[in-house]
Amino acid sequence: MSELTDKVALVTGGSRGIGRDAALALAKAGCQVAISYLQADEQARQVVDEIHHNGGQAIAFKGDISSPEQVNRIVLQTRGAFGEIDILVNNAGIAKVQDWQDITPDDWGAVLAANLTSSFLMSHAVLPAMQRRGWGRVIMISSMAAQTGGVIGPHYAASKAGQLGLMHSYANLLAGKGVTVNAIAPALIETDMIKNNPKITPELLPVKRFGKTEEVTAVLMMLLNNGYITGQTINVNGGWYMS
Repeated sequence: MSELTDKVALVTGGSRGIGRDAALALAKAGCQVAISYLQADEQARQVVDEIHHNGGQAIAFKGDISSPEQVNRIVLQTRGAFGEIDILVNNAGIAKVQDWQDITPDDWGAVLAANLTSSFLMSHAVLPAMQRRGWGRVIMISSMAAQTGGVIGPHYAASKAGQLGLMHSYANLLAGKGVTVNAIAPALIETDMIKNNPKITPELLPVKRFGKTEEVTAVLMMLLNNGYITGQTINVNGGWYMS
């Protein structure tokens, strides 16, 4: 039996891409899985159906997790369905491809809210109970853009760098409390996020191919199963940025 068996996991942005694969992997490991999503009703339903088909437990909640009220609702609904949340995967985010000269204050605010504020609100909502119970795992799905600037825009890079600062602070504050907080920094994973950007090609990567969502999820599961690793950023980027 895995240490994750019967744990309650909440994956934000769990209807597609890395979030979808993470939800499926957590369910396979024996977790009860809640996903949050913003718009993709059909994809969210498919994730829940697939987990149920494979004998797992899952539920999906629609909402804008840059809103404190909606975050509180989703957390309360998850607790009502499964109990206290043991694992949080802050995966939800948007990638608005723009030339830096064209970014408006509204663009900046929207990207920071979706990518960084949501991670703060979700973490702030679940960490106290994790600390009280002496066990918890929080993962930030950041990006290589946090370390290099990336190819999407400074608003995206700043939001993802902010996730790393948030991770470092929580990891330091909660060390020794049974709660670990880490980040994964993927780059050029084959999801909707890299479509329609002519700057993004496999030739950018030393391995000359895009990454797969399951290659990110493999790192996620390693971190969730390890109570000694905390405050770390694991790069999954095909060798593009070598730390």
